[in-house]
Amino acid sequence: MRVLLINQAFYPDVAATAQHAHDLARYLVEHGHEVTAIASRSVYGGKGAAFSARESVDGIEIIRVGSSIFGKSSIAARLIDSGLFHLPAIWRAITMKRHDVVVCLTTPPFVAGVGWVTRLLRRTPFVYWALDLYPDLPVACGVVRQDSLLAHFLERVNRFFMRRADRIVVIGRCMEARVIGKGVPASKIARINVWSDQDEVRPVTREANSYRRAWGVGDRLLVMYSGNFGIGHDVETIADAVDRLGSARDIHFAFVGGGKRKSQLIHALRARGLTNFIDAPYQPRERLDELLSAGDVHLASLREGIEGIMVPSKLFGVLAAARPVIFIGSSKSEVAEVIREEQCGAVVSCGDGEGLAREIVAYERDRARADREGQRGRQALVDRWSARHALARWLALLESVTRASSKSSRTSEGRSENE
Repeated sequence: MRVLLINQAFYPDVAATAQHAHDLARYLVEHGHEVTAIASRSVYGGKGAAFSARESVDGIEIIRVGSSIFGKSSIAARLIDSGLFHLPAIWRAITMKRHDVVVCLTTPPFVAGVGWVTRLLRRTPFVYWALDLYPDLPVACGVVRQDSLLAHFLERVNRFFMRRADRIVVIGRCMEARVIGKGVPASKIARINVWSDQDEVRPVTREANSYRRAWGVGDRLLVMYSGNFGIGHDVETIADAVDRLGSARDIHFAFVGGGKRKSQLIHALRARGLTNFIDAPYQPRERLDELLSAGDVHLASLREGIEGIMVPSKLFGVLAAARPVIFIGSSKSEVAEVIREEQCGAVVSCGDGEGLAREIVAYERDRARADREGQRGRQALVDRWSARHALARWLALLESVTRASSKSSRTSEGRSENE
């Protein structure tokens, strides 16, 4: 099977979509399949050509096209940069040797258009991997008005691509419900969770953890948020809880990663004169197990109304590290569902800074609870949610799509000969 992956971000980029695409590509290569990835020469969210135009990594042929000029400075800038990726990506996809299936992620949001053009011109089936939904996200965050011409146009474009995809992969039950609500038949949808690798991310003891030593955490309860602080995440509730616990000597916070809302969070905390937190950039993936193990409790968040549009992927990395998660968001979110099912953390509503602070204090007072819930989460990942399970489902899905396409082509050829 020859598989083409298309996403603006790919290895060695640290964006979550890049890491998941790389995981899938590597898994397919390990199982004897040929994989090509089309990606951008720019670091996600950055400017200029940071990566080489072509290279081979882990047996994956990576072709990089275009480069960002404006970064993420505005919606207009993103649209221009998106076009600078889409056009050369389409050209590459339709001029290279034909693949058996194309997988399109959602960075940039409408990269599925490349898959549709490839399907139209090369008769290659394509799978729409919905890691988030657009224009749902900017509308829900108030960036684009729901009744605007732009929102209506982008919604029509997205539904157009969804209807023409051979399969749509969603990453949670709440997202599946939203996609069905757009008129997509349930039979076309496959639900495959995002993941963490139980062998790549293993618990590291607090005593042996170099991050805790470097940060001078000592015996304090370290509450960590690691990853992207994007427009869909609730940082106000986190800031409120940090403020409420500013005088708690046994509790400290670590905010690791990047994104537009991280700078807002750090600015808000410093403006209040708070010093009970660590501000650190993205860390190398090779140290992910040690990083996630440094936290005693982890935070994940999603603003109200965004459930089903996004599903925070950090949950599964935290479970692999055997740490509990406090989720700030709707109880209807996939993350909240998993936490309740696996009894591996707590859920608080957006805006409930007092409730978040109360949950954190409860973990500080009962460290054994954190350990119990962390172990339950780790076992749940091993049994149900790990990369091993999710990637096996991906392989089965892609094989079924290519078989159906081959069968359809043979049937069409037979009809033509009979005619």
